[in-house]
Amino acid sequence: MRFGITILPEHRWPEAAPRWRRAEELGFDHAWTYDHLVWAGLPDSPWFGALPTLIAAAMVTSTIQLGTFVSSPNYRHPYLFLRDLLAVDDISGGRLICGLGTGGDLDSGVLGDDLPLKARVDRFHEFVGLLDRLFREDHVDHDGAHYRTVNARTLPGPLRPPHPPFVIAANGPRVLRLAAAYGQGWVTFGTGGATLEEWWDGVAELSRRLDAAEAEAQRPQPLRRYLSLDGSPRFSLESVGLFEELVGRAAALGFTDVVSHWPRPDGVYAGREAILDEVASRLDDWR
Repeated sequence: MRFGITILPEHRWPEAAPRWRRAEELGFDHAWTYDHLVWAGLPDSPWFGALPTLIAAAMVTSTIQLGTFVSSPNYRHPYLFLRDLLAVDDISGGRLICGLGTGGDLDSGVLGDDLPLKARVDRFHEFVGLLDRLFREDHVDHDGAHYRTVNARTLPGPLRPPHPPFVIAANGPRVLRLAAAYGQGWVTFGTGGATLEEWWDGVAELSRRLDAAEAEAQRPQPLRRYLSLDGSPRFSLESVGLFEELVGRAAALGFTDVVSHWPRPDGVYAGREAILDEVASRLDDWR
């Protein structure tokens, strides 16, 4: 099992930087930040851009992997996104993880985009396919339903060909198949549920659906499976005991990675940093 921590991009850098350093010192394998214009969970909170935040995080860390949780086509063209990803990948020394998702209503609505879900899924398929191609090829011509490139130059390329790991957020059947076709990892928050048991039932069903998608794609290697523990009705860092329980059940379902959130003083993900420290002291026991 590998362990990740998500640090929301809500703090000015003098306050945020110690958290990123501490995530590495505590022994987490990967650290993430949300990639939104506005996040529905904190719509009135201060908010900073994900990719500049990861560049800054790369400058104050040396070993921990750094990821977007997750980036979407709601306000990105694949070619412009490629250029930014190449910079983060280079500055971090190849530590970038590229979390990708279809995107929700709030970010798209801010920009006046009113595409229905099916159209956003269609766009996401084209987005992922073109992004994958841009990482692998130079002089890319593409004329699709949503994106166009003409002789797109892509040098210097990523440090770890063919590209930083794509970790694709997927719950529905079409995007699960996309993850199996293009991803190196799959991430899910689950499908809701009023109780912890209902949430686990949903996670188990999604895991079975991914099994089927991988079999259909005839993948030579299985995807890494990332579970956002805080998609459940309870905050994973509520206690060490709850965290240990969640990790054990995730492992039993075949998840290779779990991701929690840095405790906040109140509201969403409210908790105590003392619990984070105690959990971190036991990560090697659960690996």
